[in-house]
Amino acid sequence: MLTTTTTKVLEPGELDAALAVLDRDPVANAFVAARVQVAGLDPWRLGGEMWGWYSGGRLESLCYAGANLVPICAGPDAVRAFADRARRAGRRCSSIVGPAEATTELWSLLEPHWGPAREVRAHQPLMVTRSMPVDVEPDPFVRRIRKDEMDVIMPACVAMFTEEVGVSPLAGDGGLLYQARVAELVGSGRSFARIEDGRVVFKAEIGAATARACQIQGVWVAPEHRGQGLSETGMAAVLGYALREVSPVVSLYVNDYNTAARAAYRRVGFEEVGAFMSVLF
Repeated sequence: MLTTTTTKVLEPGELDAALAVLDRDPVANAFVAARVQVAGLDPWRLGGEMWGWYSGGRLESLCYAGANLVPICAGPDAVRAFADRARRAGRRCSSIVGPAEATTELWSLLEPHWGPAREVRAHQPLMVTRSMPVDVEPDPFVRRIRKDEMDVIMPACVAMFTEEVGVSPLAGDGGLLYQARVAELVGSGRSFARIEDGRVVFKAEIGAATARACQIQGVWVAPEHRGQGLSETGMAAVLGYALREVSPVVSLYVNDYNTAARAAYRRVGFEEVGAFMSVLF
């Protein structure tokens, strides 16, 4: 038994203990919890390692180390331990993302070794709702994307990603991994859009999803249709699908400088309950 503070890679037999940690904050931890519930803790299936921080033999904190580095329920001592492990392993992730307090501390410890970052988004409000808006009608033309509509949805997905992240998802491998992720969301019925004349004018996905909470992502309105309220009515439509079919709590996080989006989400009923931070490489 572990009797002192220790950090190690979790083994598949520790799944229940890991899920118990993730369940402490089902909204903030939805992204990692959804992956773990599907893939378990095997690094090959999970797409990365799950590090655990133990105190007195008890698993207290986690850190997902894959394409993203994500601290989970991590206090200062755990963050320092995870930073030390990440520093020794070298940077393998394309971003660090997670609750703002822990991620800020983690980045402060890693920046001297990993920096500079391409971009740091220090405050990204985490927003939540549990009900439909009373004064925003869902757009009746927002619907699920069919599997045979990948060629229709992909240009909008690429445009959204490029606009949001600042680089094209088609770089590197030609977009194979990104296309596979979009296809996964379409295939699972979690990709939604309004399509007019064969072109997407609004889109969003239900990304991470567990029985307790899910996260809307990839919200995008075609530039020529912005300012018409489509983000509000479209979000209300996607929110309806999420609440009826996925989970009782729906969340998202947004850049603090995107005041228009934050205002639109508030009108649909989302309230700020915390903040994330993202470090992009």
